[in-house]
Amino acid sequence: MAQPYSDDLRCKFLEAYEAGAGSLRELAEQFRVSLPYGKKIRVQQLRTGHKERPAQSHHGPLSRVTEAAKDRLRNWLQQQPDLTEAELRERLQPTGVSICKSRVGQLLRQMGLRRKKNPSTRKNATRRRINSAAKSSLKRSARSRRNG
Repeated sequence: MAQPYSDDLRCKFLEAYEAGAGSLRELAEQFRVSLPYGKKIRVQQLRTGHKERPAQSHHGPLSRVTEAAKDRLRNWLQQQPDLTEAELRERLQPTGVSICKSRVGQLLRQMGLRRKKNPSTRKNATRRRINSAAKSSLKRSARSRRNG
């Protein structure tokens, strides 16, 4: 994944522009950055008044599930481990947390709580018996062979 340019490069680029060392196009060539990048950081500087890179915001909406709600989920599952995701969702609604059933499952996985049987258990080792008629049907019949 691409890494952002350092704040040091941004500051030097913008200071050179403010000092009149050249146009954005000339400075972009000199500092070996693209012209759109130079324009972008100049607009950010004019908007915020800072030369440093602005802090990145949290991507997406903030979760409605607080730590207190997560603690409630943990407690409910300790008291009654066989609760379904739908039942957990219904229990959360009166507390002011309204989320869908699939989000409950996501939360439980994030919290490290397992809701399904252990998938790593071995499957039944005994195999089905095949009767003798089934074995003989594996042989090719004369009708299925192509004449060539």
